[in-house]
Formats: sequence, C-alpha cells, structure tokens
Amino acid sequence: MELGRRLRARRAALGRTVASVAADAALSVPYVANLENGRGNPTVAALDRLAEALGTRLVIALADPGAEPERPAPPPSLVEFTRGRRFRRTAGRLAELRGEDDAGVRAMLAGALAAVAVPLRPGLAEEHWEEEDWARLLDALTLILGHRSDR
Repeated sequence: MELGRRLRARRAALGRTVASVAADAALSVPYVANLENGRGNPTVAALDRLAEALGTRLVIALADPGAEPERPAPPPSLVEFTRGRRFRRTAGRLAELRGEDDAGVRAMLAGALAAVAVPLRPGLAEEHWEEEDWARLLDALTLILGHRSDR
C-alpha cells in the first residue's frame, strides 16, 4: 500500500497522468493504476522503469521491524501547489537556466520542498500549509539552485 501512495504522490507532484508515466515506463496503464491502488506484485525491473519515468531512482532496503520509513509522502497541500502555474513556470525557468530536463527539475524541486519543510514546521503532514508558504519556500530554493558559482 505504501508503494502505491508513493507512486501516486510522485506522479501527482510532477503533474503527470497515469498514461504518460505508463508510456515512459513501457508498462500498461492498468498495471500502473493497479500499483497505485495497492494491487499487484511488481517486478524490480518494472519498479526501476517506473522510477526512471518519474525522475527518481529505485532504492531497495531491508529495514528492522518497526523502523520508520525514510520519507513520508508529501503533504496534500504541496502536491496541490506543484500542480499550479507558479510552480511549473518557476521549475521551467530553473530547468532552462541550469540546462536540465523540465520534468526532472520539477521532481527535484518537489522533493526539496518536502525535505526542507519538515524541520521548519514539525507535524507537516498534519498541518495544512497555504500556497503562499510553499511559494516563499520555492522562491528561496530557486535563489539557491539558480545561483551560478562560476560568476
């Protein structure tokens, strides 16, 4: 079930459809949809292709019983923010500036926003951040990531 939530959150943060991710991963739409809904037993190869299609990497780890997951799913307010025009426009400008893939930069920014926000606001999953909160954090990250050290 956790895998499905992570897949859906990542896809949604990128503003992508199940069909586009399935096509990029060379998997069927029903197969990907079932995984997102917690059904099916994917192969490592399928998961690796999905990770690549979602601009991330597959990490497989065996954890001790009761161990906390490394990263919680992004909060719904962040997922909603990453679907907006401001996020997509900013990510596009940053991708162009850095000469990188737009989808990859969107994924990196969404992950960075989630990671940076956790220590700033404990209980992030329970607390609903407003769009302006995410926008301020995005502006700060954009300044940092857009800085060129060769000037």
